[in-house]
Amino acid sequence: MSITAAKGWKAAGVRAGTKPSGDLDLALVVSDSPATVAGAFTTSSVPSAHVIVDRPRVSNGHAQGFCVTAGIANAFTGPEGVKAAEHMAATAAQLCGFSSEQDMLVAATGTIGEPLPMDVISKGLAEAASSLSETGDEDAANAIRTTDAYLKTCVRTIDVGGVTVTVGGMAKGAGMIAPRMVPQATLLVFITTDAVASADVLRDAITAALPKSFNAITVDGCMSTSDSVFLLANGAVGADVAGSTAFVDAVTEVMADLAYKVVADGEGATRVIRVQVTGAASDDDAYAAAREIATSILVRSAIYGGDPNYGRIVQALGQAPVKLDPATLRISVGGVELGYGGNGTGRGAEAAKALAAGGDAVIGADLGLGSSSFEYLTCDLTPEYVKFNAEYTT
Repeated sequence: MSITAAKGWKAAGVRAGTKPSGDLDLALVVSDSPATVAGAFTTSSVPSAHVIVDRPRVSNGHAQGFCVTAGIANAFTGPEGVKAAEHMAATAAQLCGFSSEQDMLVAATGTIGEPLPMDVISKGLAEAASSLSETGDEDAANAIRTTDAYLKTCVRTIDVGGVTVTVGGMAKGAGMIAPRMVPQATLLVFITTDAVASADVLRDAITAALPKSFNAITVDGCMSTSDSVFLLANGAVGADVAGSTAFVDAVTEVMADLAYKVVADGEGATRVIRVQVTGAASDDDAYAAAREIATSILVRSAIYGGDPNYGRIVQALGQAPVKLDPATLRISVGGVELGYGGNGTGRGAEAAKALAAGGDAVIGADLGLGSSSFEYLTCDLTPEYVKFNAEYTT
């Protein structure tokens, strides 16, 4: 179980008809009782209609469920798109017996610029509402997929005063992944818990988790118009997690696990790349340096080819807006130091062997100027990525 692992949550996934493939394409997740909510959204200047609808609802701090359609993003669809998102939420809320339609959140992923077929979605919502169950989480996780090769779920439990609190999540994402989300972000992440938590507590948990998870990954450097993260708490087990570092850690672990799975499933990817920057003069420098390497097409192509070309890493760092001194810079690939102080170490063959061993490819850059560090995740850039996106409409 995942999104329904926490007590008091039910889910369903059905075939409404928004995916050309005919696969499951509509998910509905609801709590048995009203819940609190916090979220984070894309910083795109062209947000999807669903993001426009959700932002004020999440800001109110209350929700009881969410519905998601896959195949059509309902982005760049103007006022009619917003009306469709509101209608989708109102229909789902009515079918679930909510006291207010404002308690239903909505999300969508798929092709930008296409309107939602509300007749199809309304019928799908009716089927989903009648199919809600505690075992519907897998269907729901599959329904939100588009180009994903597999479903992405995670569950963590903690003890709070002798009571077991569960945090469960599901996500979708494989392409158009370079989130830059702010708490109130195509990447969709949904997390539920049975803890007692105010909207402020949930917001603090997301704020702590984002920099270590979804704001530290990229697949293709393209930020989606629909990126969203929701964290909902229904208080079903009665344990209050205010001030609980264990709860924040659990949310962070769930989000980090899902973020890793998104990168691992990057379109056309064969391996995850971990860019680890240490010795930076500041936290901002550590982040910026790691992101510059992780988004480098040259670096990612080299890793796909098994080439430990540290010159490409040096190039990326050279254009990063960070304090840098070549005399103190150390570069490594696969744990093998390749350059230090402006000179190569002659260990290229050793590093190539380490890359050939498989697993995550680790790129290390010690700037030698301070104590700040940051890890950014990406994946290798392959011919399959280009082929896939040349044939797939987003």
